[in-house]
Amino acid sequence: MTATLLDGTAIAGEIRAELSDEVAEFIENNGVTPCLAAILVGQNPASQVYVRSKRKACEQVGLESVLHRLPEDVPQDDLLALITRLNRSSDVHGILVQLPLPPHIQAARILDAVHPLKDVDAFHPDNVGRLAQGRPRFLPCTPHGVLQILHRGGVPVAGRHVVIVGRSDIVGKPLALLLLAKDSPLGPQSANATVTVCHSRTSDLAQITRSADILVAAVGQPHCITAEMVRPGTAVVDVGVNRTPEGLAGDVDFAAVRELASHITPVPGGVGPLTVTMLLHNTLAAARLQMVA
Repeated sequence: MTATLLDGTAIAGEIRAELSDEVAEFIENNGVTPCLAAILVGQNPASQVYVRSKRKACEQVGLESVLHRLPEDVPQDDLLALITRLNRSSDVHGILVQLPLPPHIQAARILDAVHPLKDVDAFHPDNVGRLAQGRPRFLPCTPHGVLQILHRGGVPVAGRHVVIVGRSDIVGKPLALLLLAKDSPLGPQSANATVTVCHSRTSDLAQITRSADILVAAVGQPHCITAEMVRPGTAVVDVGVNRTPEGLAGDVDFAAVRELASHITPVPGGVGPLTVTMLLHNTLAAARLQMVA
């Protein structure tokens, strides 16, 4: 068996084409162009690449984007003041604070300062709580990307056992909540899973991962999911993006696992393009909400 490749780049292209039409319709009906404001602190090379890709993606679908570059040693109060100004600006609909932030800045305090209606990353406690209650305002970008890639790749979720390796606030926890829900924006077939979340203290990890119908790797360790950890016929979603001397690598040993899995995402070109695309989706959704707020 050789797994069917779940092409995130192609799926992201489909969604962006749909978004482009929706953005054009929104602008025509409201006379307003949705705008994403990104804040980049310091010179982290990976962060700069991510921000450039997000700005380019905004342009592709007709969104405006504004980048605020701040020095590495910016005082926390100055960063908070900028967020306050963006919260109050009617021209800005979404606010993105690029992570990681320098050590002297409290990331939680910064993310909490973003207005919930402009929190397009869905990191604010208000939006996290709404997700936990099954009535989300915005879906977190990477977990939503995973739902989209499974849905459009023809991988059913309802009634299946999903094992998530990784319990981060950005991927593991919110993805578990989405998959456990009774419904989703893509319909109940993209929810209603039985979910197991594994982490660094999990005993006999391989035994649990081999029980999965769908295995999601989100730990940030290159090739930590080996062929011995995957049951034949499992759909494997690799969320990890790791920089190695040989280039970008996922959390999954792609070459070996592809010979066992039914479906698999590559790195790069898998979940990553969907993450950026769902940020655009949330920016348009934020603009719609603010028009009626």
